[in-house]
Amino acid sequence: MQPYVLVLYYSKYGSTKEMAHLIANGVEAAGMNVKIRTVPNLSTVVKEAEASIPEEGDIYCTLDELAQCSGLALGSPTRFGNMASEMKYFWDQTTSLWLNGALHDKPACVFTSSGSMHGGQESTLLSMLPPLFHHGMMIMGLNNAHPALSNTKTGGTPYGASHVSGARHDQSLSQDEKVLCEVQGKRLATITQKLVQA
Repeated sequence: MQPYVLVLYYSKYGSTKEMAHLIANGVEAAGMNVKIRTVPNLSTVVKEAEASIPEEGDIYCTLDELAQCSGLALGSPTRFGNMASEMKYFWDQTTSLWLNGALHDKPACVFTSSGSMHGGQESTLLSMLPPLFHHGMMIMGLNNAHPALSNTKTGGTPYGASHVSGARHDQSLSQDEKVLCEVQGKRLATITQKLVQA
């Protein structure tokens, strides 16, 4: 099997999905294979299980796909400064991978979108890190070698790419936000390749 970077995200209004695909573009531009996966919606009352393959969009991630990835980009919209419950639920099911060290020493990064500039972008990125630390992953962010990180008037943090979608989630990604997503994907792929080849 060829090494690949897994871009795993949850998206409610589409911004985080768009970021995931831009990060995947960056991964591919760096010469690495990529898989884009999402997680199912949750319901407070379970009447029937979600189909294992969604009717449209990216397919759901399996634990095998997570275990076999060589690098991971993890994305979620903000939910009061935390990752979405759908993503948290997925990680709550990964005990078997933790027990066998399936993710040890693999590089990972995080990304998010929020409705406002102060909607909890950085705390959401930080909320996605504890599961990755517990799984023994190596965390990377964005460095200031890219002017977009220092010049952006919208999203973008050293902790990972971010986007401000507006209160109605109708603001498109800015050019800086797009650049930072692709840069993050390239950086992750470059580090992943070096580790795979070591």
